[in-house]
Amino acid sequence: MVLVDSSVWIEALRREGDVHVKLALEALLEEYEATWCGPIKLEVLGGARAQDRKALEEHFSCIPYLPMRDTEWETAKNLAWRLRDKGCTVPWNDILIASLAREAECRIYSVDKHFTLMYQGGAGIKLYEPGYGGKYNPN
Repeated sequence: MVLVDSSVWIEALRREGDVHVKLALEALLEEYEATWCGPIKLEVLGGARAQDRKALEEHFSCIPYLPMRDTEWETAKNLAWRLRDKGCTVPWNDILIASLAREAECRIYSVDKHFTLMYQGGAGIKLYEPGYGGKYNPN
């Protein structure tokens, strides 16, 4: 599974969004590899235009959802401390997403620089890179 960050969903939903991101997300959805979680739900649906909300909620209801349990909250707290001690400060919602991905042992697909910073900072996360032409990359 690949936890698809809100940065990807938002970019893919934009009329003028990056076609590579759109193709990669489409490939993940076609392969039934895309998943999401609470922080992503709030970022995407919380910022949705009134006319798009119902359709987006229906669309997201078909995608596997990773719930936030106490273990992920504890992982997030420890990760935030470790990153901060290394001088790497990232938004709390990205730390939650990274913690969920770590606990679920899945990769993160994001176009947000904070995930690259966490990866480089030793957060123990795996990042997803789409294959050629946006095709699903199982590795």
